[in-house]
Order: sequence, then C-alpha cells, then structure tokens
Amino acid sequence: MSARVALTVAGSDPSGGAGVQADLKTFAALGAFGTAVLTALTAQNTRGVAGVHVVPAGFVREQLEVLLDDVAVHAVKTGMLADTAITRVVAQALGAHPAPLVVDPVMVATSGDRLLDAAAVAAVRDELLPVADLVTPNVPEAAVLLGSGAARDPGEVVEQAEELLRRTGTAVLLKGGHLGGPESVDVLAEPGGTHRITRPRLGSASTHGTGCTLSSAIAAVAARGDGAPASWLPVVEEARDYLQGALAAAGDLHVGSGNGPLDHSFAQRPHRGTT
Repeated sequence: MSARVALTVAGSDPSGGAGVQADLKTFAALGAFGTAVLTALTAQNTRGVAGVHVVPAGFVREQLEVLLDDVAVHAVKTGMLADTAITRVVAQALGAHPAPLVVDPVMVATSGDRLLDAAAVAAVRDELLPVADLVTPNVPEAAVLLGSGAARDPGEVVEQAEELLRRTGTAVLLKGGHLGGPESVDVLAEPGGTHRITRPRLGSASTHGTGCTLSSAIAAVAARGDGAPASWLPVVEEARDYLQGALAAAGDLHVGSGNGPLDHSFAQRPHRGTT
C-alpha cells in the first residue's frame, strides 16, 4: 500500500513548535508521510520572532515543481507565505494540482509579530483562496481578509465565516479561540451548511503553533481520501480532537521560557491523557 502524502508549504520555526516543524510532526502523528517546501527561515523561540529571511519566490517555485513532478501528494496545507511574490507562485502551482488545499492564512504570530507582508493580504484573498478548498483564519485574520472589525461573539463569528465563504467560494473554518469563555467555538461554513465545533477551553499557557497544528491535522486527515471531501465536518472534527489532545498534554513538555509548544506526540505517551 502506498503512503498517503501530505505537503506543507510554510516557514521554519527553529524552536519546533510552529511552522514546518509542527506540520511534519502532526502529519506523522496522524499517519501521513510529510513533505515540505520552505518559504522562509525565521529566527525565533518561544518568546517571539527576532528575524525573518524570505526564500526567493523563484526558488519556492522550483521546490514545488521538482517535488510535484516526482511525488504523488494527496493533500496540501499552506502556512507562512511571507510576501506577494511567494503567494502568487504558490497559488499558481497549487491551483493546478488536484490535491485538496488547506490555507492557514498566517499573518500574525501568537506573540504578536507580523509574519505576512501587508501587500500579500490581497494576493491571499484574491488569488490563493479562490483555488483553495478550505481556509482556516482566526478572528483577527478573518477581519483582515474581510476588511472589517473583528468578531466579538460566536454569532458574529458565524456571520463572518459565511461572508468569507460567499466572497471566495471556499469553505471556511473560522477559529474562535480569541473570544475567550469556557468553550472554544470554531465555525465551519461550507456550501452544505454551517456548523459550530465546540471543545472545552483548556487553561494551558503552551499554545505556540496551535493554528499550524490544526491546519496540518486537517490536511493529514484529508490525505486519506481521494480529493476534497464532500463535507469538511468529519475531517475537522478529527483534527480538532487531535489538537485538543496535543494542548492537554503540552504543559508536561517544559520547552522554552515563553509560550511553549504543543505535545504533537501525546498519543505515543501512554501516561498522558487526551482531554
């Protein structure tokens, strides 16, 4: 039986909690063979981003072309794309590829550091999202994509998710973690309907890479199928369960002195729970 292959197109996080490193760990944990195309190198740790070195767009294109010419990829996720030129290269290359495409529109790190060039936002919205199958913004990112104020409650999250679906034609998983409260409520808006996906909010301070991990978990689960699913709901539910387990176990890692990483390998540690 051939391996099911997932591809991440994203930046590097040397601290291992986010970016390509988190994506590859997540792929492996969920049974996908991980491949990666790098868009940027960062100098960062659990306390923040000190510097970014962007990979030339032409070399990003070369990485994609050489990889896809040889390896059968069954699902793709994008993360940090850094600038307009890279965003356009990625949209052109992946728009012509049959694998389902999950876009995590990485704009701002958890620490508050800006990771996406302001001019690239329009390219993500107008060129990348129309060729994607699912986009996974958080509340601030959805506001940027819509050019509106940030959602203030779950009802507004539903409205913004549905509006982003209407504008782009792409299914939307709008993550409501920024809203606070006892539960974390995400909203999935897709052509077949709108769904609320709710999990108990965990009190962990180790949340570095949650967005990267969720989008890569969705891609890993989607890679098991043939093409984009008829509904993203069961895929997202399984990915959200994985994220919940990784968050619940994160406090035992004690990596770094800032916003620590998730435990992507929690299921391989039998003494740790999953909730």
